[in-house]
Amino acid sequence: MTRILFRGGLVYDGTGTQVRDGIEVLVEGARIREVSERPIKADGAQVIDLAGRCLMPGLIDAHFHAIAAAADIAAVEAMPKSLLYQHARRHLEGALQRGFTTVRDAGGADYGLARAIDTGLIRGPRLFYSGKALSQTGGHGDFRPLEAGSLPCLCCQGSLALTRVADGVSEVRRAARDELRRGATQIKIMASGGVASPSDPIWNLQYSEEEIRAIVWEAQSWRTYVMAHAYTAEAIARSVTYGVRSIEHGNLIDAPTARLCAEKGAFVVPTLATYEALATHGRALGFPEISLAKLEEVREAGLRALEILKAAGVAMGLGTDLLGDMHRFQLSEFEIRARVLPVHEVLHAATAVNARILNRDGELGTVAPGALADLIVLDGDPLKDVSVLGGEGERVVAVMKGGTFYKNRL
Repeated sequence: MTRILFRGGLVYDGTGTQVRDGIEVLVEGARIREVSERPIKADGAQVIDLAGRCLMPGLIDAHFHAIAAAADIAAVEAMPKSLLYQHARRHLEGALQRGFTTVRDAGGADYGLARAIDTGLIRGPRLFYSGKALSQTGGHGDFRPLEAGSLPCLCCQGSLALTRVADGVSEVRRAARDELRRGATQIKIMASGGVASPSDPIWNLQYSEEEIRAIVWEAQSWRTYVMAHAYTAEAIARSVTYGVRSIEHGNLIDAPTARLCAEKGAFVVPTLATYEALATHGRALGFPEISLAKLEEVREAGLRALEILKAAGVAMGLGTDLLGDMHRFQLSEFEIRARVLPVHEVLHAATAVNARILNRDGELGTVAPGALADLIVLDGDPLKDVSVLGGEGERVVAVMKGGTFYKNRL
């Protein structure tokens, strides 16, 4: 069994408010064996001198879209699956090189991609996938243009890449059960209007109480949970009231709704990187004009939402929600959030909080004995200089997943 001993650097463990110096970390096989303030005796171990660099848990992106091959989702839906999965390979492998050792896919990824990663065909992060996100007709997952006529059975069409349309309690039950049968680690629903979809205004409420409760029940029966795309305070409040555990985006939340989320123990996963990227590069990359017009409704509210969530004590995860070539801006989420939040809270969101969202508390997102050896090494202290987590990962000098290096410039 391979043994690797890290020493001589700084350590951020995923939970604290500062880095610690003089900590040694012993990796044995796929897991962390020991973390100590004293020298660790490990005969035969490979010793790596960090030379003052910072060792921390691998990053977790809790809102990722592996097969979002282009900014125009309607164009993605028209692509051959073989082409989509080549884009997915690039997005997943790029994420790992940037230091994201785990991603939660929010619509589109499936068992095949997860299996390809597990078997080494794709050198990507751990993948927690939702399968296809569930949307009502005309909802955020229905990307038909306004000119398109009705289809006799969109839910059975089978051609949608990121979503599936299901209406009514019996259909949503069937859809949720089918995604869980296919190995989905959680279920994703669309509970409000969105930016990328053509027909629904941001304020539109989606899915009835009966439909949402039915989906939540199905997820809970598999001992998992529902994550919901929701922007407005009203959409968020009804989602968490009906049992949704993870709210995605949440830009238009208000203080009472944030307090409700805290009371219900719901997580909120803001995704500010995508709005900045779309505002700057969206038009050039083919993001539809109708969607660009809706973008500003939520973009300007993003940073204020962070302040509201923090004041209410809501557990915030970290996601990015990037599309197509904009995946390269994945690390920009750190700098954007650091404009209004302490850096240690941003790091905490991307590590220990996201691990809790994934129900992998103590196993992912931490540097602790027994945890999986998902670790990254940064050329600098991120608490003093958040730009260490910037660019496309140039200062992420090493990435380890399960005790194996996937990037190593030490």
